[in-house]
Amino acid sequence: MAKGYMYILKCNDDTYYTGSTKYIERRLEEHQQGNGAIHTKKRLPVELLYYEEYDRIDHAFYREKQVQGWSRKKKEALMSGEVALLSDLAKKVFKK
Repeated sequence: MAKGYMYILKCNDDTYYTGSTKYIERRLEEHQQGNGAIHTKKRLPVELLYYEEYDRIDHAFYREKQVQGWSRKKKEALMSGEVALLSDLAKKVFKK
């Protein structure tokens, strides 16, 4: 299997886009040219804020789906390396 990347982009409207790819540089260029996802195409330019590298693309895709469901604050904690906050931020989502 091929190496893969999970990545987070910041769009020009201050939203985040989470994706996965085998080729991070090529995919970023595709996003910048408007050939990426519909979300980013309407919100150019985009900036790569964060990525994780995996030995297999399916692992990167799984991580993408996991992170896509996270709140903005939880994504920001991940990107800033504040991993201790991730558990607390997840618990707040489920509190009623």
